[in-house]
Formats: sequence, structure tokens, C-alpha cells
Amino acid sequence: MTAGAADGGRGDRDDRTDRRGWRGWRAATREALYGPGGFYRRPEGPAGHFRTSVHASPLFAGAVARLLCRVDEALGRPAALDFVDMAAGRGELVTGVLAALPAGVAARVRARAVELAGRPAGLDHRIEWRDEPPERVTGLLFANEWLDNVPVDVAEVDPAGVPRLVLVRQDGTERLGDPVAGDGARWLERWWPLEGREGLRAEIGLPRDRAWAAAAGTLARGLAVAVDYAHAAGARPPFGTLTGFREGRETTPVPDGSCDITAHVALDACAAACPLPGARLLSQRDALRALGLTGGRPPLALASTDPAGYVRALAGASQAAELTAPGGLGDFGWLVQPVGIPDVLAG
Repeated sequence: MTAGAADGGRGDRDDRTDRRGWRGWRAATREALYGPGGFYRRPEGPAGHFRTSVHASPLFAGAVARLLCRVDEALGRPAALDFVDMAAGRGELVTGVLAALPAGVAARVRARAVELAGRPAGLDHRIEWRDEPPERVTGLLFANEWLDNVPVDVAEVDPAGVPRLVLVRQDGTERLGDPVAGDGARWLERWWPLEGREGLRAEIGLPRDRAWAAAAGTLARGLAVAVDYAHAAGARPPFGTLTGFREGRETTPVPDGSCDITAHVALDACAAACPLPGARLLSQRDALRALGLTGGRPPLALASTDPAGYVRALAGASQAAELTAPGGLGDFGWLVQPVGIPDVLAG
């Protein structure tokens, strides 16, 4: 749930607030997270409020570094290798990736951190800090928990069976607005049809589709990866997933800048919005295992021959187990879209 770099905002955009303070969740979230004094503009950054895979263990950055090395090999070791960290937070992932790379690869890497918040003090001088992805990327574009913070509107079925926009005030109070229409209605019909039963809810993921298509569209050759809380067609949650986080705890979403506001991502819809050959969806558990993280315990014999090494290996296994755990981080979705290279996570 790191800070977003854009919200894909074109078409179906409604920033209007009526005189009583009612507006859609998309507009309310945009201001609460990214407006002046917004949640993601705060100096403590995302790590002050929740723990992502990046914060859980340096093993995650190490796995992304190995992925970047695989992309480098598939590209034929170009003179300049891009690593673009979308929604970089305070630069934790890009910093960890640079530290984990072999020296020969690191010397060729152009590291770009894409983030709306200002550049953190003391960040590695090799990292370029920017608020939009570069125009032409040759390498790896990696978006860890970005799309869940791209603001979306929420729809709810009324007593007559009609999906309507959910309006919200700054204190979190909700009411139903107009029927969902236009591109939003078409998106629901294709990706998250509401069956007409009163109270069913959905998040309209169209802005995320557009944001991902714009980001992945910068890739000339290489690999684009989106990692996030996700669901797929046929298994959408019936009442949506909109929620808040504050100081490490889940809380009621209130669009006043006091908490994170997030919702799971329809990664299958994002994939279709940027229809690249070879795109696939897999779990974080499978992706990290393909990159060498298994969470398996070290052999017990090591405890007698190298006690300190056994303790280190056991700690690493525990961290890897957390990153790949069913019901936790291991269930995150990875959308993997190669351009001009084979699938470097296959086999």
C-alpha cells in the first residue's frame, strides 16, 4: 500500500463536491491521500503505518534484484539497464535492490524511483527521484502495492437492484448517489457484474486499468510487474474490499487524511487493459519460489557444525516463510508482462 504515482485519471472523472460535502470515493480518496497535507505526503511514509513485503524482509529486495538480473540476461546485458520502482514510498525497495545486485550489474543500472512525495534526505545519489515513470524503459518496471492506492469509485446496489455510486463526506458518512453510467457501468458489466441484490458492492477499477496501461506502456523491452492485494473474475468479494489502515491496524476508511485508504485490485482487468503477449498472473508464493525463496528450514546438522550459520539460516527461512505464507503475503497477486523477452519466471 505504498503511495501512488498517478490515478489514471481521464474520462469518467468527477471531482464535484456538493454544498453538503458529498462526493464519490475516488475524488475523496485522491484528496485524502495525495492532496496538500494528505496521508502520503507525511514525512514518516508508508512504513510508519503498515508493513509491506519490502519492510518485512530484505529477502524481498534480494529476490527483485535476482529478477532484474534475469531480465538483464534476457536483454543481452545492455549498456544501460533500467529499474523503475513505481510508488517508491521512501525508496526502501530501490535502495535494497541496488545493495543486492552484483557490482557489474549495479554499475549499469539506471535506478528511477517514481513517487509523489518529496525525495527523502540521504537517499543514494544513484537513484533518480521523479513523479512520473520515464518515457522509454529497457529493463524492469516494478510496482509493489501501487495499484491498491490508485483511487477508485465504489458502487452499491440499491433496493431496486440498480448499481449506484457511493458518495461520502469527509467524516466517512456514506449515501447512494446517481446510477453508475458510461465507462464505469461498462467496466462493472465486464469485470465485476453486480447481481442486483441490495447491498452488494464493488470498486470500479477502471482508473487502475488506465494507470497500469500507462505505466507498462513505457516499456520498450523488458518486464513489467505489478504486485498487490488482488482478486479475479469469478471470485470477487461480494461487498468490496475498501478499507483503511492507521498505525499498523486496519480501520474504517475515513477520507480526512488521517489514514490510508485502499482496496484490492482486479489484476485480471489491469492485464487486459495492457494486452501484452505472454502476460500471466501468479501468486507471490509461486513468484518468489521461482526466484529461489522457499522458506524451508536449514538442515539440523548445521546447528552442530556451524551454530551461528544455522541461526542466520533459520532467521532467513522464517522471513522467507512470511513472504510466501498462505493467507498472508504469499497470496498477493503478481501480474507479469514481458515485452520482447521470454518469461524469466518460467520453469
